[in-house]
Amino acid sequence: MDIQNIDRVPAFITKDGSEIRELLAWRNSCIRNQTLAEARVPPGKTTLAHRHIRSEEIYYILSGQGRMRIENQLRDVAAGDAIAIPPGAVHQITNTGTDTLKFLCCCAPGYEHEDTELVD
Repeated sequence: MDIQNIDRVPAFITKDGSEIRELLAWRNSCIRNQTLAEARVPPGKTTLAHRHIRSEEIYYILSGQGRMRIENQLRDVAAGDAIAIPPGAVHQITNTGTDTLKFLCCCAPGYEHEDTELVD
């Protein structure tokens, strides 16, 4: 049985500049086809615009508020919102609040740096 606790998994910075704690992935569990991670974006910060060539992604906002961009669409988001990001779609999120924006990221296939392409 694989159980990971957010307080015991190391943080790392992804290519888009967000701080990630990978909860479940092939690197630390029996999971092979997806990843589940918690991301954190400080107040006033924005992740770099990027896309994943292979992976579809879901963001689920845990706390804070932000502005989500997918391609040319912008939407304000807050706790309880789930955001669908199809493969190849350019996306980024901005923390528009005063607290750290925290959200879950689910990727299938699982997150890999090599699948992340930064966009100007």
